[in-house]
Amino acid sequence: MAFTERSAATRSSILAAARKLLIERGYEAMTIRAVASMVGVDPSMVMHYYGSKAGLFRAAVDVDLKLAAVADPPAERLGELLVRHFLARWEGDLSDDVLILLLRSASTNPMAAERMREVFETQIAAFIGRVTGAADAAYRAGLVSTQLLGLALTRYILRLPPMAEAEVDDLVRDIGPVIQRYITNA
Repeated sequence: MAFTERSAATRSSILAAARKLLIERGYEAMTIRAVASMVGVDPSMVMHYYGSKAGLFRAAVDVDLKLAAVADPPAERLGELLVRHFLARWEGDLSDDVLILLLRSASTNPMAAERMREVFETQIAAFIGRVTGAADAAYRAGLVSTQLLGLALTRYILRLPPMAEAEVDDLVRDIGPVIQRYITNA
């Protein structure tokens, strides 16, 4: 389907409204009507672009971890570079609220949990497999995910003071070696 510049702007506004509702009030409050009302369009327009509430949700939590930005890293610095990359995705130049939204939603919403699994398989496990060539890349990626998701949970959702207040360089220094071990010695 070809989109005009105007329809692209409308689609973008719809996604922004859906994300805002998801962040502020959760999946149940992100209704087609509520999103349409925020954007100032008829609910049928939301349905036209996304088909259903589930389709709108999938589009709203479409996550690209941008792991290509960590292309061909030196093997001995993989852990450090991954931690720094994820922190940049969460709060730096590459930041994207969708990652935190997906993490927040995954524990209570089956669609969000499924989307998180898809991101894991298609992006994280694939990246670890590409950079290590290891037969157990999915397992190693699972170990990496325990650390990175735990960091995101404690820093951005629970806001535990030591983690929320920690400097990026300190987190990279302290968590990077753990990630490195999972990637190279699992």
